[in-house]
Amino acid sequence: MASFSGILSEADIAAAIKSMEAKESFNYKTFFAKSGLSSKSQAEVKKVFEILDQDKSGYIEEDELKLFLKNFQTDARELTDCETKAFLSAGDSDGDGKIGVEEFQALVKA
Repeated sequence: MASFSGILSEADIAAAIKSMEAKESFNYKTFFAKSGLSSKSQAEVKKVFEILDQDKSGYIEEDELKLFLKNFQTDARELTDCETKAFLSAGDSDGDGKIGVEEFQALVKA
């Protein structure tokens, strides 16, 4: 599991994940706020993006988004298909079916 230490606090991550344990309760704005990510610098947000981009393609694709919470806490749940698609469409501003680093930075700061 990749480390977010030095960027996000484990307590904040745990609280953010706990608030979204129920299926269909995932809200990216709430997660970014509770985890502290929305208050981080563009460079720190880019580091988080690089961790989430597991295949190092330069994009976060749908299959990587499904495992979004697991990146932060291994025993967290996977996002449902509905949550994943909503998250993807929120972040994919150019309509290419994936989220690039600039799109991710904009989404985190939205």
